[in-house]
Amino acid sequence: MSAIPSTRPMLSEGLSDALTRAQAQVNSLVLGKSREVQLAFVALLSDGHLLIEDLPGLGKTTLAHALAATLGLGFQRVQFTSDLLPADVLGVSVYDAQARAFTFHPGPVFTNVLLADEINRAPPRTQSALLEAMAEHQVTLDGVTHALPQPFFVIATQNPVDLSGTYPLPDSQLDRFLLRLALGYPSAESERELLAGSDRRMMIAQAMPLLSTDDVLALRAAVNDIHASDALIDYVQALLTRSRQHPGVRVGLSPRAGIALLRAARAYAMLLGRRHVLPDDVQALFAAVAAHRLVPEAEAASAPALAEAILRAVPVD
Repeated sequence: MSAIPSTRPMLSEGLSDALTRAQAQVNSLVLGKSREVQLAFVALLSDGHLLIEDLPGLGKTTLAHALAATLGLGFQRVQFTSDLLPADVLGVSVYDAQARAFTFHPGPVFTNVLLADEINRAPPRTQSALLEAMAEHQVTLDGVTHALPQPFFVIATQNPVDLSGTYPLPDSQLDRFLLRLALGYPSAESERELLAGSDRRMMIAQAMPLLSTDDVLALRAAVNDIHASDALIDYVQALLTRSRQHPGVRVGLSPRAGIALLRAARAYAMLLGRRHVLPDDVQALFAAVAAHRLVPEAEAASAPALAEAILRAVPVD
């Protein structure tokens, strides 16, 4: 499959250096997870949102905090609990007796980076409060639409749904996350360094922001300039088609999933210093983009296994 490199300029040397240092800093705070850190930056640069799912204590919140500390953007953290209300996230209009009018008090969603910690411990009504914000970058309350700051990036953590006190995220909510990551246990070497090293929370608190609002917006604009050939788009479309026909898949990938996959592949190519997308980029990201969007049949393999099977079933021409 041939690719036509873009003739548009790559990142400036200063911006490219800042991006490299930002990744290095997050890797120094989240040990042994360079692949997951790279994918987190893909989600950020793709103007998407990131879902980090795994057992408690494996570094989900640490990764989210490290990424937020490095970005140099406005940051809010919400601990999702069973009694959390939509107004606790979005904000509320309060009547001002002196002004004889309602005044809107913005909630924590009005920030650049929102950490929705343990999002699946809140009931579906509260989870769904983020749908408009994540999809449209705005919040509508009492018939009034309020724009969110730009950039807007949600990092959500969740525990496996079979743990007590969790509510499964609805499919519409899962679809708003560009990527879903699982961290897993650290390697023996990384775990030893964690046990013997400094407190991660203190290190994150002392971390210097290495990117800014303008940097993130410029990086996102640069992603749009990464070239995807017609043949590459044909390959992505073939993956979408196969997902809808594959045995064991009840609901395949939507066109929006294909757009998300292409956008993520462009960001991944840019992180690797290329002006064009290769099939390898699509393959490297497919499971992280597709697995949480697939709905398996009741007796079928897991969604990640189905995603890998779909990849194997579609040849690269």
